[in-house]
Order: sequence, then C-alpha cells, then structure tokens
Amino acid sequence: MAHKTVRAFLTTSLAALLLMAAFAAGASAAPVWKFEGSELIGNETVVGDATLSSLTIPGLTTSCKKMHYEMTIFNSAGTGKATLKALSFTTCFTSAPECTVKTIGAEKLPWAGHLATVSSSPYLIVEGVKVGILYGGAECALEGILATVTGSAGALYDNTAETFSFNPSSFKATKTSLKALGSTVEWQGIFTTEATGIHNGEALTIS
Repeated sequence: MAHKTVRAFLTTSLAALLLMAAFAAGASAAPVWKFEGSELIGNETVVGDATLSSLTIPGLTTSCKKMHYEMTIFNSAGTGKATLKALSFTTCFTSAPECTVKTIGAEKLPWAGHLATVSSSPYLIVEGVKVGILYGGAECALEGILATVTGSAGALYDNTAETFSFNPSSFKATKTSLKALGSTVEWQGIFTTEATGIHNGEALTIS
C-alpha cells in the first residue's frame, strides 16, 4: 500500500514538473528583436519607408507616395518593445478629385509598440496612434474638416523581406483598430526596415 502511495506521489510530482516546464517554455517563447539571429542587447534605431501607403475612411482614401518612420527598438522582460519617434508623410492625395490634403501629420509622438505572436506569426502592435488630416477643396464634403485618426495598429512582420505590413488581416489578427469621424479606418502599407546604429546592414528578425 505504501509503495502505491509513493508511486502515485511520484507520478503526480512528475506531471506537475512537466506542466511547469511547459509553462516556462511558453513564457520564454515571447517574441524578441534579433539581429543576425542573436537577441538584441540594448537599443537600436530602425528607420524605413512605405511607398503608396493609404488610410481609408469610408468613402475617401488618403494615399501618400511615401511614409517615413523612425523608431527605437529594444527587448525588455523577454519581449520586444518599440518607441515610434517619428512618422512623416510626403505627396499625399485623395481618391476624390474634389478633395485635397491640406495638411497631414502624426500627433502625440512618441507612440509605444510591442511584439506579439499570433498563430505562430510575429506582429508589431503600435498603441496611441494619432494622425490628423485636414482636407481642402471648394467642392469637397470634408473641406476644412480635421479628421483625426486614433487607435492602435497591428502589422505583420516578414522575417525574409524584413518588412512590416499593415492591412485588414493584420488588424484582425491583432485585434487592433483605427477610427476617424465615427468610422473605422483601414490602413494599408508595407514598411521597410533598416538599422542605423551598430547593427546597420544586419538582418532584423523577430522570433
């Protein structure tokens, strides 16, 4: 009887240890920034551009021939983090000939970001997004109206191409959303990445 009790105790203890190991493995699997396959130590500045990126409010799409960003990336508590310090817009126009873009700019910078894994794919989630767009045009329904895009945005990272992609699928996967003028805003854009510090020229991956 004593042997059965000891055997049951050992079996239960082993199961508990295996469960703890599984949880530990899951915790260590949080995505981090890596250069040339090695985890980033300290901070690095990353910049990049998107060509013909767009923000769509139902009925009107605002596109820019170039969006340029600058962010600082680092790993903290086993997870990749980011601070988006700058986002600029060049040569912007709308899908409606009667509407022009008088001004467009990022507000309340810096924005905070963090990495996440969804269905085995790496994502960057940016919180506190705020972009103000002032439209013009005598016949434009939004003439003189400042549309403020706010919310959070999730981008899928391609480890091979080293690019971030914002699109409806990436927003759905990360449960993020942007809104303006009471409606949901769709963001489309593929951003390149390039380290400008000591990791310049090295491959940036997330895993």
